[in-house]
Parts: sequence; structure tokens; C-alpha cells
Amino acid sequence: MKRQNHSTGTPWERVVAYSRAVRVGSFVFVSGTTASNADGTTVAPRDAYLQARFIFQKIATALGKVNSKLSDVVRTRMFVTDISQWEEVGRAHGEVFAGINPAATMVEVSRLINPDHLVEIEVDAISTNDGSGPGTLEEFDKVPPKNSLDIV
Repeated sequence: MKRQNHSTGTPWERVVAYSRAVRVGSFVFVSGTTASNADGTTVAPRDAYLQARFIFQKIATALGKVNSKLSDVVRTRMFVTDISQWEEVGRAHGEVFAGINPAATMVEVSRLINPDHLVEIEVDAISTNDGSGPGTLEEFDKVPPKNSLDIV
């Protein structure tokens, strides 16, 4: 089976030797994703909901780079630093995956690599897309965030 790796070029991908997304055949795996911008700054440092929305947008982009999409996602794993914020993270998850309903896990962890990160999310997908489709952010763009912060 053909293997396709997608990297975003961040320094830590080289140091740790990992890819943002990996596709092998129809199986797609997106690495743990946090609310860091390309310059390394954290989006919405004190808002778990907005961090989750931003993360799902990054995941949608990564899926598109390997010819997959949000509707192909079959499992999500959410790591939160404060389980009392589960409803905010869950609300963002529900907005993105309503009707897709992947298997999902949310667990509290003691901390993430950056103290401003409240959430880290990874996904697995099974894509029937043969690569001829666009694999864009269409699904994500249909659900506007419930806050005025622009998370693009």
C-alpha cells in the first residue's frame, strides 16, 4: 500500500520526527493537534471552545492534504487539561461532527506541552476518496463558530 505523509514544516515535526497526517491506503491518521498558529503562538489561551474550533479547522486542512475530509473521520481523541471544561470542547466537537458521529474519547491529562494549550485532539479516518476529489474544508465551513473571534 502507498504511504502518504503530510507535514506542515514546523520545527518540532523535524525534531520529533512525525507527520501532521499519514495516509496508508484508505486509512488516515492525524497527529495530536493543538491551538498553535504557524508562528507558534496559542490561539485563545483561556478558551477551550475556541481552541477546539481552531484545532478542528487545522485537522480539516490536514485531512484535505491527504485527500480526505471531516466526514471520513471514524474516531476522535480529545485530551483536556481541565475536565470541567468538557462541555465546551464537546460543544465544538458536536458542531463539527453532528451527523458524522465518530467514536470519541475525551480524557483529562495533567498538562500539555505548552501551558496555554487547554486541548489536544487527534483523529483517525477511513477515506474512500481515491484522490480525485478536493478534500476541502466544506464541512467545517458550514458550521460557524459560536463566538466572534476569527479563528481562521
